[in-house]
Amino acid sequence: MINGVLNVWKEAGFTSHDVVAKLRGILHQKKIGHTGTLDPDATGVLPVCLGKGTKLCDMLTDETKTYEALLHLGLATDTQDMSGTVTAEAPVSATEEEVRACIASFVGEQQQIPPMYSALKVNGKKLYELAREGIEIERKARTVHFYKIDILEVKLPLVRMEVTCSKGTYIRTLCHDIGEKLGCHGCMEQLIRKRVGQFEKEGAHTLNEIAAIVNEERLAEILVPVDEIFTKLRSFVTADDHAGKLAENGNPLKPEQIRETGAAVSGGTFTPDEEFRLYLEDGTFVGVYQYRPSQNLTRPVKLFLERT
Repeated sequence: MINGVLNVWKEAGFTSHDVVAKLRGILHQKKIGHTGTLDPDATGVLPVCLGKGTKLCDMLTDETKTYEALLHLGLATDTQDMSGTVTAEAPVSATEEEVRACIASFVGEQQQIPPMYSALKVNGKKLYELAREGIEIERKARTVHFYKIDILEVKLPLVRMEVTCSKGTYIRTLCHDIGEKLGCHGCMEQLIRKRVGQFEKEGAHTLNEIAAIVNEERLAEILVPVDEIFTKLRSFVTADDHAGKLAENGNPLKPEQIRETGAAVSGGTFTPDEEFRLYLEDGTFVGVYQYRPSQNLTRPVKLFLERT
């Protein structure tokens, strides 16, 4: 089985589920999962997890993301993007300076109401399914965070901007909300996802490129190993065979049963609740452990070692 993460460049016209389905055919493997839905018309970075890496899906979905979006002022649609039906039009009377000031006001923590055309579920049914039936229901606002919004180009009624934001953020809704605040409506004309956590546009590959790389037996060149997702954490190894057996079964370990990679002696100093990478003596990645000072133990947070 192939284990790790692929940085896929999703092209327009594909759903995120389409990408997974096509990769299953390319890699001849069923255990594959994506890390956050991109609209069919959108393009961009879509990390796809393989094998043991599927345990990373929820973690990567929680990562911050960077988008490049084209805002079209003067129009509102039922989907909040240009694929929908126009529901309102208004002249754009705001000046470029007023537009820039309005967009800047969205930086920071915001309350955002998810759009009806989204994959969020209510009572077991996706919102977009209800929307297609002509049903609109009340949605609760959610707290999101816009860390940075850079305006790349202004050619009213169009504004191109780069947005770095938290998980659960809808850029379509941001475009809609900007238009409403300016009093002229707004929707999203184009969306490119440039980054998800550590995965960036520059390292992404299309499905055709991945298929060619697989045919050339070069997949290892672009496959990100599971443990590389945690390179910011310190690395430790089990101190002996007994500790290794305990780790293989997901048991807690005493600090003296592990040693920092490269260190000559076991144990060491931990900060309270510090997380770290744990490996067996042969270099096999076990998972992420955390030091619990109240118990003076290290306990597993996420295990990736599967018993054979």
